[in-house]
Amino acid sequence: MTEQPITWLTQDAHDRLHAELADRMGPMRQEITKRIESAREEGDLRENGGYHAAREEQGKNEARVRQLKQLLEHARVGAPESEADEVAPGKVVTVRFPAFDEEETFLLGSREEAAHASIEVYSPTSPLGAAVLGKKVGDSATYALANGKEMAVDVVKVEAYGG
Repeated sequence: MTEQPITWLTQDAHDRLHAELADRMGPMRQEITKRIESAREEGDLRENGGYHAAREEQGKNEARVRQLKQLLEHARVGAPESEADEVAPGKVVTVRFPAFDEEETFLLGSREEAAHASIEVYSPTSPLGAAVLGKKVGDSATYALANGKEMAVDVVKVEAYGG
């Protein structure tokens, strides 16, 4: 069995996901169930669009409940232990692309953070994220682009994420 990777979340993201899970398991689930029951009372289910729409919504809700449970089960709040200038989940990283003499700043974090972050978010498992993970300011790395070519990147700055 493959071990589930740890997802690092800010306290804000963790609290938001717990609130979403509680809503989806409580009020939202009850509302969907009421709509299904109401649509059943209308008669022939084969031609009942409201029934089928509610059942589809129920399936999507239950899938998200499973996803949230699994995510929260393996999530850690905060960031892993790392040195101040070391790239790690939960840090804001500025990199320079020597080939273009351009810089980019992003948060190394989960996609759950991306929905509410005011900064671009890259996953630690993305090609760029994996290439710089564990590097320190001044280090260089390369990663494969979608077209198979290599891209060089220099770590310019690493700082804590303020949320």
